[in-house]
Amino acid sequence: MIDPSRAAPTGPPTEVDKLRRRVEALSHKRDEAEARLQALLSSLLPLDDLLGDTRRRAGALYEARSAREATSAAVALSEQIEAAQLMLRGEFARHDVSPMDVVGRAADPAEMRIVGTEPHPTWPDGTVLVESLTGFRMGTSTLRPAQVIVAVPGPAPEPAADPADEGAAPVASDAAPAVGKRAQPRRTTRSQRQLPRKASARRGRRPRPS
Repeated sequence: MIDPSRAAPTGPPTEVDKLRRRVEALSHKRDEAEARLQALLSSLLPLDDLLGDTRRRAGALYEARSAREATSAAVALSEQIEAAQLMLRGEFARHDVSPMDVVGRAADPAEMRIVGTEPHPTWPDGTVLVESLTGFRMGTSTLRPAQVIVAVPGPAPEPAADPADEGAAPVASDAAPAVGKRAQPRRTTRSQRQLPRKASARRGRRPRPS
C-alpha cells in the first residue's frame, strides 16, 4: 500500500513548499560559508606561528651585542617576513585573490585611487609610477582598489640631498658664480683681521708696576 505522504504531488507546489525549499537552500549556503570560513581561519594559524617567531627574531636583533650578531639577526628577520608574505599570498591564491600589479599601466578609476603625481620625462601622462598601496582582485571583481602615484609631463625630480651632507662645510671654489645667483663676499676670521691700533691708545696705556 502506498503511503499518501510520500506520493508525488499532482498539483503545483504550495507556498509552504516554496518556503521550505528556500529555507533548505539558505541553510545549505550557510553551511558552505561556515566551512569556507573555518578552512580559511585554520590556514592562517601557521601564519600566526610564523609571526610569533618573527617577533622573537626582532627581539634578538634589538639585543644584538655586535655587528655580526645584528647582521645575522637582520637576515633571519628578513627571511621570516618574506616567508610570512609568501604564505599569505598562497592562501590568497587559493581563494582566487590576487594582487593587481598596476605599475606601468594607465590609471583606471574603477580599480585605482590616485593619491599623488610625479613628473616624468618619458612615461605618458596618467601612467602608474608607484603603487603605494597594493590593490587586490577577487576573481574579476575589485577586492581593494590600489592607491597609486601617476606620471605627469615634466623633467624628472632631482634626487633628494643626503642628510649626512647637510652639516658639511661648503667647499671654496674660484669658479665664477652661476648666472642669476648673487656672489657672496668671502669672510675673514677674527685672527686674520689685522686692524691698526690707535696711537692715542698706545700713548694712554701705563706700564704695569714690577
